[in-house]
Amino acid sequence: MGSKTEKIVYFDAPGPQNTDEVIRLAKERADALGIKDIVVASTTGETGIKALEVFKGFNLVVVSHAIGHVSPGSQEMPEKNKARILASGAKLLTSIMAFTGIERAVKKTFGTTLPVELISSALKLFGNGIEACVEITVMAADAGLIPIDKEVIAIAGTNTGADTALVVKPANSTYFFDFYVTEIIAKPRARKEK
Repeated sequence: MGSKTEKIVYFDAPGPQNTDEVIRLAKERADALGIKDIVVASTTGETGIKALEVFKGFNLVVVSHAIGHVSPGSQEMPEKNKARILASGAKLLTSIMAFTGIERAVKKTFGTTLPVELISSALKLFGNGIEACVEITVMAADAGLIPIDKEVIAIAGTNTGADTALVVKPANSTYFFDFYVTEIIAKPRARKEK
């Protein structure tokens, strides 16, 4: 058994100002490791479109919020962005969020927190982007859009844009505790303001 030293980039603050750098760093690491599967969170499609330019020839999965995530029946991604992502050959996953969904309805209705929300909150101890990277990767695995038997790179952020990238070994939600974060490529040092 040996050891290895790799670079981790820490941003001073979370947010969309880190998007281009995160995507560049993720591409650099994907090339170094031979990873061809990339999952990126993109609420409005803007981050997904930026990833399209860099990850040509990759299995790029752009994950958006579910319809009704913010308000009943609403979709946060404009049709023009959705069309551009799909026209590029990337995959677009619009689905219930792995860490919220029904549990959010239980919390709103009954005022109680269930285990999945506790897992989400625990992951946020490392940053909102880390929680989002894990969540979108599970969603993409459940949809069959990425393999679960090899490493993928996940890119996400804090509210908008991207500020976090991880190398992960995915798992389906039924086998969530088989999920493993193998590397942190980049993340913010500061926490999102509450």
